[in-house]
Amino acid sequence: MDSRESPPNAVGAPAWFRRALAQAPTSHRIAVRECDIHYLRWGPAVSALPGLLFLHAGGAHAHWWSFIAPFFAADRAVAAIDFSGMGDSGRRQHYGSEYHVPEIAAVLADAGLGARPIIVGHSFGGFMAMCYGNRHGGELSGMVFVDTPLRPEREAKANPTQAYSRPKPVHPDLPSILKRFRLGPAQPCVNDFILDFIARTSVAPCEGGWTWKFDVSARGASHHDEPLADYLSNLPCRKALVYGAESAMVTAEVAAFMSKLFSPGEPVVCLPEAHHHLFLDQPLAFVSALRAILSAWHV
Repeated sequence: MDSRESPPNAVGAPAWFRRALAQAPTSHRIAVRECDIHYLRWGPAVSALPGLLFLHAGGAHAHWWSFIAPFFAADRAVAAIDFSGMGDSGRRQHYGSEYHVPEIAAVLADAGLGARPIIVGHSFGGFMAMCYGNRHGGELSGMVFVDTPLRPEREAKANPTQAYSRPKPVHPDLPSILKRFRLGPAQPCVNDFILDFIARTSVAPCEGGWTWKFDVSARGASHHDEPLADYLSNLPCRKALVYGAESAMVTAEVAAFMSKLFSPGEPVVCLPEAHHHLFLDQPLAFVSALRAILSAWHV
């Protein structure tokens, strides 16, 4: 089943942003391990080029890519997933790569992204991409990791990620909750039109008012308690890293460690004037960097 997403209001945004959102995706739902998984799709039904699947960060959703995906959809199929517990997908009692990897596989198949697609994962989405690549990387044309931080094992064990446990607040009306939207980790972002768009696609009405779409229990350390550094260094497909020069997650030390997990010739790109959410800070520069990577791979 699919339906056409209505282009959201982008009054006051630059022309490129309005043009991107005007390329409305189709909205799809599939069942994966007894859970309803939602994804968005752009582009032609059939293409000779490998398709792209965008994976969002923790607590985010497919619409974080709605102003990026259309730049690649003129001549290839493009999709963006809502992982279970996030966006417009269903909820589970438990979460982790054991569920998210099958979700990725199911969307890749259902969206018609071709025989050897490419996965682009931001932050948590990059962790899930590594887990998928460890099992199915040989079936891909490549993977691009977007500010996905991997630290030395000793540092990771000394500073474990804590699972979220606080209940989500309920706000009385839409303006109230939109005022509370914040990026995590906190960072500056001058593109208010992007923040407004993401905030409006991150909320849903509930009993008593409005709340955030994500399930609190879908966020936490258990999602990536795997040997991700081994997965990354041993991926059986091409790979690249794009990170923000001002990122609080992929710091200079983290970038130096991760660079050792890439072979000579595998792109490691630092995007100037960008933080962890780098495609919010520098969306057109990010599009250019991703296009350059795909061109170098001849895909």
